[in-house]
Amino acid sequence: MSKNYNAYDDFLENVEIAANVLGLDPSDYEAVRYCERELKVTIPVRMDDGSIKAFEGYRVQHSTSRGPGKGGLRYHHEVDIDEVKALAAWMTFKCALANIPYGGAKGAVKVDPASLSKAELQRLTRRYTAMILPIIGPERDIPAPDVGTNAEVMGWIMDTYSMMQGHAVHGIVTGKPLELGGALGRQEATGRGVMITTLEILDRLGKDIHEMRIAVQGMGNVGSVTAHELWLQGAKIIAISDVTGGAFKDDGFDMKDVYAHMKTGKLLDTYVAPGIKRISNDELISMDCDILIPAALQNQITGANAGNVKAGIVVEAANGPTTAEADKILTQRGIIVVPDILANCGGVVVSYFEWVQNIQALYWNEEDINKRLKEIMQKAFVEVYDKSVELNISLRLSAYVVALQRTVTAKKYRGVFP
Repeated sequence: MSKNYNAYDDFLENVEIAANVLGLDPSDYEAVRYCERELKVTIPVRMDDGSIKAFEGYRVQHSTSRGPGKGGLRYHHEVDIDEVKALAAWMTFKCALANIPYGGAKGAVKVDPASLSKAELQRLTRRYTAMILPIIGPERDIPAPDVGTNAEVMGWIMDTYSMMQGHAVHGIVTGKPLELGGALGRQEATGRGVMITTLEILDRLGKDIHEMRIAVQGMGNVGSVTAHELWLQGAKIIAISDVTGGAFKDDGFDMKDVYAHMKTGKLLDTYVAPGIKRISNDELISMDCDILIPAALQNQITGANAGNVKAGIVVEAANGPTTAEADKILTQRGIIVVPDILANCGGVVVSYFEWVQNIQALYWNEEDINKRLKEIMQKAFVEVYDKSVELNISLRLSAYVVALQRTVTAKKYRGVFP
């Protein structure tokens, strides 16, 4: 990732453009330009060899105008405060687009989780939880899994927080194991939401999913579920990748087989099937396909490679995969981009369902959850698409317009204290 790239600057640039479209006075959205709270903590951890190692951690709350902060916890060795701020801000807008009563937050620890033992990872998580304890809670800020974390990590956070409170507090995190109050379908929710959004844009364009050749960059939890779900709908997945590199199969992958392989914890470089050609990440992004789905980290489609994208549609399953410069190039080239804050908000929608169930101590079946997810995703897409047609603007700008309007309106009704 370029050292000069700042994801939060991209967010601010889009906010300014959306504010101009809405005709807002600067004072109307001044608060949206800043994060409400930025907490930086030092996390000392006793390693297995008895030594003490300190890690840097963050928890950022961008906006709580529409409800408590909501956002994942990322463990990654290259994370920094600007990335966390951008992720928190995008969460504010995702929740506004889905029209669920949350604001945006995000947490991170600068660490390579693969370099730690399970015991070290648990001690790191518990100490991090204790360090951010003053600003989190079921009615304040609710963490969730993200890159480098999972349901087990959420269980450690839930237990640590509960021990501090003296009783079980299921609603402190979402994305938990089912046995601790997790929601059915939560792990697949983001990828399933990307699938729903992809079907929606194809419907508006009059295209048939069965004729689509799709490339998915990043076969982590979101990418693998997205690829599998689209394959089940009849799409041909011709290119996939993960941290070990990419693979191309002209007649399409058997995603049931690939998905089963990935779910065992194996990586793509060990997957073998007839007709596979190994490719690079750059080759995948410039693949001759109908739909490109970046589902890895941010800053993947840049000014340097946006001109090489051959797909007619880009659906952003990752957060911030397209830089502002690249977005302009794609728009000028007539490539339709379904933005991240719309395409991948399925995860936070089902997190909301989990939180509601925790509060009520009343649980829904997976069929109900998936039905509610589809209804919310489709409604959000319709609102964004219709606004883009009404104002003759891109889907990204339309998404920012809708989200900014809701966030600003909530802030206006609440006023400024004191």
